[in-house]
Amino acid sequence: MIVIENVYKIYNEEKAESYTALKGINLEIEKGSTVILSGVSGSGKSTLLSLIGGLDKPSSGKIMVEERLISKLPDLHASAYRSQTVGMVFQHFNLIESLSVEENIIAALIPLRLPLNKMQEMTQESMELANISHKASQQVNALSGGEKQRCAIARALVNRPNLILCDEPTANLDKANTLKFIEILKTLRQLGKTIVIATHDPIFQALDFIDQTYFIEDGTIRSE
Repeated sequence: MIVIENVYKIYNEEKAESYTALKGINLEIEKGSTVILSGVSGSGKSTLLSLIGGLDKPSSGKIMVEERLISKLPDLHASAYRSQTVGMVFQHFNLIESLSVEENIIAALIPLRLPLNKMQEMTQESMELANISHKASQQVNALSGGEKQRCAIARALVNRPNLILCDEPTANLDKANTLKFIEILKTLRQLGKTIVIATHDPIFQALDFIDQTYFIEDGTIRSE
């Protein structure tokens, strides 16, 4: 599913105060697996996740997703890659507070230019998967933290992606909502999704459905 070869990411590369966030990362992630990128804040795990998601480009090296080279995609093609292949769940949700749950989710489908009835069908399906359909008409700014997370999950699922990327998904959740999130992850795994989670939450280390944990330290993979 994902092949990463000798990837470096250097910020401010042309300046004296340059910073190397990733240092020669090599990694392969199998289709349908659930993988943890574990490490403290600043270790490079979120940077790696953003490169896999096509939100940024490596300074050097190669990233392949489903046999497609995504590390050199122009911005327009990178946007198409994300809308067709990737679902992303962010730490701070990144929802539009003034819109309803349903409106936030359906907005993610607009670039695909689908018929309205098809978008509504896909939105309903994703809300049911994320257990948030009962809040469809609720404005996001009135939701609890756990409900916002489930809305964000539904938005990530609405384009029916093969790859789910989660960046510190439990950082703003209490224990009860963290456990609900984990149950959703189990369902997504059963559906055959490839899931990559960047986190330093120790709760993920004890889960029996995690296929592999990679510990990232100072921009390198320290061990498995």
